[in-house]
Amino acid sequence: MLYVRIVALIRRFLMPVAIAAIVTALALDLWNPSEPIGIDFHTYEAAARVGIEQGWSRIYDQSLVAAAQKDLVPNQPAQPFLSPPTTAWLAALFAPLPYWPSYYVWALFTFLAFALALAWASRDKGWRRWVVAAGALSPWWVLHAVHLGQVVPLVAAGVVVASRLVHERRDVAAGAALALVALKPNTAFLVPFALLVAGRYRAFATWAGVGVVIAIVAVATMGSGGTSAYIDQLAGPLPAGADYLTLEGALGVNGTVAFAARIVIVAASLAAAFRLRHSTGLAIASGTLGSLLVAPYLHGSDLCLLSAAAWMVWQERPAVVWRVPIAVGWLISTPTIAWTSLSFSLNRWPVIELALLAALVIEAWWPGRRRQPALTGKADLGEPATA
Repeated sequence: MLYVRIVALIRRFLMPVAIAAIVTALALDLWNPSEPIGIDFHTYEAAARVGIEQGWSRIYDQSLVAAAQKDLVPNQPAQPFLSPPTTAWLAALFAPLPYWPSYYVWALFTFLAFALALAWASRDKGWRRWVVAAGALSPWWVLHAVHLGQVVPLVAAGVVVASRLVHERRDVAAGAALALVALKPNTAFLVPFALLVAGRYRAFATWAGVGVVIAIVAVATMGSGGTSAYIDQLAGPLPAGADYLTLEGALGVNGTVAFAARIVIVAASLAAAFRLRHSTGLAIASGTLGSLLVAPYLHGSDLCLLSAAAWMVWQERPAVVWRVPIAVGWLISTPTIAWTSLSFSLNRWPVIELALLAALVIEAWWPGRRRQPALTGKADLGEPATA
């Protein structure tokens, strides 16, 4: 009875809080933006126009990209284009539009892609799926990513869609959805490997096959010079502030200790995915959290993947011991609280990621743990597919 009342309270208040948070984030972004609007899309679009006009082999010529950024929006600072070529290819689809309309279409597209993925992949029905989707969208980093014109909401959408597809044993489609990870690999690169150890071989093979095709097209269009330029710039120094959400920024570790910690996290993440293979959403969440924790650089907007991981745990584990902490996490990360003295500093969020991953590891090895049947459909009711 207590559980039913708590869940009813969560459902009753989560939607208004989430909607208020989203509206507040939009208002604060418009009133006092922390960074220039669309600054990341600005860079993607500049690289795309360099590729269209001067050849894709030159999209990592930072002087050309900087000049293109100044042509697009003279009053915004230029920043280097360090994203994969896939991001420039996607941004090129928006090049026929004038810059500002293209940004607003892009922003709407990325937000709706994530929102609709959460609603579509939910196992709840009716208004309940929208309540939980709104909760996952309410943290400040989702609207921050949209404000910047970041590509990461699309990566989060791909991971969420894949979670439903593997739940329904549509593994080939799930692997194709995970191709969106190629837009920003550092945020979710362990997810396909989590599915591999969970026995979803067709999903992994499809993702790998699409990745090979993308790599071939990238090398063919950029040539050896453009490919080398991309690799060289990835090996260069990290942008300022890019380590706040990493182990170095959160735990103050470096060198051998940081390397060893990453090895342990990868092993724990994949081992948990194997043990939780009958709950594929938890396996994917383990891979997502492991990716965030071992990434060498991240920004606040990349926490969209933390929202996706928490949402997947919510879907798989309806017990109050899981859902109440997740709901509290969404609440304290709303702009109304996050932009006050009560908020966590940015480098505390990896500790939350670590705590959630630790909870999944404990769940994987909990004595007497029973495999929980899927809530709907035929997925996850038997051994993982092996073909």
